[in-house]
Amino acid sequence: MDLVEFKARYSLNTLPELDPIQSDLGQVETNLRQAAVLIAIHEINNQLHVILTRRPTHLRAHPGQISFPGGKVEQTDISYQATALREAQEEIGLLNTNVEVIGALPAHKTFTGFEITPFVATVKQSFVPVIDPGEVDEYFTVPLSFLLKRYNRQSQLYTRKGVQYPVHFIPYKQHFIWGATAAMIDLLCRHLSHN
Repeated sequence: MDLVEFKARYSLNTLPELDPIQSDLGQVETNLRQAAVLIAIHEINNQLHVILTRRPTHLRAHPGQISFPGGKVEQTDISYQATALREAQEEIGLLNTNVEVIGALPAHKTFTGFEITPFVATVKQSFVPVIDPGEVDEYFTVPLSFLLKRYNRQSQLYTRKGVQYPVHFIPYKQHFIWGATAAMIDLLCRHLSHN
């Protein structure tokens, strides 16, 4: 799949249904902290890749976990999309002028009290990542072709307060992508594959 096909599939397909976890969490959790992330698709050597980062272990929220560039919505942000773009620039040096946002997936609620809005974008030109060590321990990419293969995206039921919820995870090389990031990847891949 190239960028033209990616954009066409993204635009033409209808979104698959969210996991039941989302509606259940919406009823349980109130006062969720708003956050936004950038699911950036970068073409490298004629292959599409998803940009990911590993969070430093000193952070209070989700230390050491794999995530998309992004973070909490600040009062100075004019929109959730502005949050995702600002954070991507701060965390990995991806300038907002080098990004084309093509849409957003439904907001994802977490057990840790966040409601995360993911924005899907393509990177216009190659760039050299400049990571902020205060927010990012590692920058890496995963081929979209790997993620699109259903058997690479797994889930297990997890019981919390007597209710079972699916928890998504994706092992990739030395990385273990799980939780909200894996769930958003799964939703994007199901959207791209949806007929």
